[in-house]
Amino acid sequence: MTKIKTFLKKVKNKLWLSAVSIYTLAMLSTPAYASGDIKSSQIVKGTEKLIGDATTWLMVLAPVVAGLLIIYFCIRRSAADEMDQKKWNNRIVVAIVSCIGAVLGSATLNVIIGYYK
Repeated sequence: MTKIKTFLKKVKNKLWLSAVSIYTLAMLSTPAYASGDIKSSQIVKGTEKLIGDATTWLMVLAPVVAGLLIIYFCIRRSAADEMDQKKWNNRIVVAIVSCIGAVLGSATLNVIIGYYK
């Protein structure tokens, strides 16, 4: 009885292993072109348009928001004492650097997306 159980266990393991092997082989042997063209898919086209629109808006809004913040920070700096003026100066510098970073980042994304069109 134990010999039959061991034999059945071995057969079961071998069948399981061969089923997994056949499935893996079938997945590996499917040609890539059979799945369709990725570039023409609706998801890719929509994502390209979304990133393009977002980066365009970012390139427009970042300088406007940074300009408004700098004006606000300058007004607050003029009403502050000496110790607080240093903090407001730092905030102005951070606003300028953040604006430059946002514009450069969105321009870089626009260039990268441009290669895919």
